[in-house]
Amino acid sequence: MRLDKFLAETTGLTRSQAAKVLRQSAVTINGKIEKSGAAKVSPDDEIYYDGERLTWVENGQYIMLHKPQGYICSHEDGDHPTIYQFFDYPLSTCLHSAGRLDVDTTGLVLLTDDGQWSHRITSPKHHYPKTYLVTLADPVEANYAQACAEGILLRGEKEPTKPAELEILDDYNVNLTISEGRYHQVKRMFAALGNKVVGLHRWKIGNLVLDDDLGEGEFRPLTEEEIAYLGGES
Repeated sequence: MRLDKFLAETTGLTRSQAAKVLRQSAVTINGKIEKSGAAKVSPDDEIYYDGERLTWVENGQYIMLHKPQGYICSHEDGDHPTIYQFFDYPLSTCLHSAGRLDVDTTGLVLLTDDGQWSHRITSPKHHYPKTYLVTLADPVEANYAQACAEGILLRGEKEPTKPAELEILDDYNVNLTISEGRYHQVKRMFAALGNKVVGLHRWKIGNLVLDDDLGEGEFRPLTEEEIAYLGGES
């Protein structure tokens, strides 16, 4: 297999991003720096990216995880535990998240070793809507739903958010469905409305819903239908 393809499948990098890290001497094969994406690699090779060994897995892995609060979606952090602690080796090293949640956000995270699949999920052109249960510090105002539907101008940005759907559940809880992923978008939307998010839980991506019986820190493989849906055109 070509090295750039292997990097894409095991790290979530695109081919162009893989080429960039190779030029930066961030990849070694059997102890030697390799800068060519065309280099051939096999399961017998020891391949490291930024000091972390990349592991071959025979079959593609596609997983639904219920992320608890206090965990991060990257492999390393000196302050917080990572979601990869829920997996045994070698899954703990070869998986990456297809889109991340903040450390204080709970809920549905998708993980895979298939870089092209995760790239399709996170690519803006596919627009998989994401639904969050949002708990607010102050009561929901009557104008929130219309404001979300019309788009909200976030602080420091030039364009308002894309139309979002808000469902009021009670005085302090709403379901919010968005089709884009700006930095801390949900928290910033409610901050712009004069409120504060005190609880955030993602429970749906596209038509894929987090299993009710999947406890925090638990995970399951996706079905073939779920893999095909999320990895195809939307």
